[in-house]
Amino acid sequence: MKGGGASGFCTDSMHISNVVIYCSSDKGVLREIMNLPNKLTMFRIILIPVIILVYLFPYASFGIEVTVFHIAGIELSLINLIALLIYVVAAVTDALDGHIARSRNMITTFGKFADPIADKLLTTTMFLLFAARGIIPVVPVIIMVARDTVVDGCRMVASSNGKVVAAGMMGKLKTVLQMITIALVLLNNLPFEILRLPVSEIMLWFAAFVSLASGIQYFNQMKDDIFESI
Repeated sequence: MKGGGASGFCTDSMHISNVVIYCSSDKGVLREIMNLPNKLTMFRIILIPVIILVYLFPYASFGIEVTVFHIAGIELSLINLIALLIYVVAAVTDALDGHIARSRNMITTFGKFADPIADKLLTTTMFLLFAARGIIPVVPVIIMVARDTVVDGCRMVASSNGKVVAAGMMGKLKTVLQMITIALVLLNNLPFEILRLPVSEIMLWFAAFVSLASGIQYFNQMKDDIFESI
């Protein structure tokens, strides 16, 4: 009986130790995943529905009068300014999380997965909001969304073959152009609208062109892997 009791006690102790080890391991993984850069990435994702709510909320239905500023005869809604502020905050977190992750050696698999998704969700959401309101044409939005779909497919093929397709200069230029375009659209093309220069529309089409070119570039880099089984 004593031997059996001792054996049972040892088994229970081993079981408890395993539970403690598993819990400690889970906490360590969670702590690694939710480091500062990844928290900034998640914060950026959380800001996306906030922008949607601010931009699409039916203020008139609730009797809320939205302030509209008049600059040189051009209207600029307070809603656009709030959406722009939120977007700028999100864009700043995009720059910060990458810098912090690289400088402090905090690069994680979760970060590599979530960061590009957060970027594409943010930019695509903004362009879809503009297109839904009829502020911008749909065609360049379709081009940019199609490009992102193709690039994601190329990256999946690269990953399955153990390759990493680094972001090229065209891809980085595309991101910068998209950010500038979104800011200009939210500002109703100010200050260029005063001079009747359609800079926001030009930037939109330029961003779509560069987006298409970078998508073709990614595809050409991976075409041998994509068609290897044909």
